[in-house]
Amino acid sequence: MRGGLSHLARVTAMGLLLAAVGASAFGQEGTVDEGKRKVRSKSAAIYPDLAKKMYVSGKVKLELVVSPDGRVKFSRTLGGHPLLAQAAQEAVKGWKFEPAREASTVVVEFTFRLDEG
Repeated sequence: MRGGLSHLARVTAMGLLLAAVGASAFGQEGTVDEGKRKVRSKSAAIYPDLAKKMYVSGKVKLELVVSPDGRVKFSRTLGGHPLLAQAAQEAVKGWKFEPAREASTVVVEFTFRLDEG
């Protein structure tokens, strides 16, 4: 990993490596606009095999509705390739945010990239 990566990017990359053996040639990062709710725990999206074979890369933007207890109640794709969007939506199902008084909406963005070997 490069020294300039943020802690969030390093944690995301480590989760990806643990989640998908042999995926070291493919990267993805998930970022959150943490102005509203901070992420307590999250799982990395797994780069779909079909997307790898088709050389599909890019960004996926999701809108999440987060319940007061911090669980993701609903996710909606705002943009991105459908193969990648599905992987991102699967990943956010396990995310947990800081508790709050009421439900809130958070936008997250995943970047799927094909790293050169």
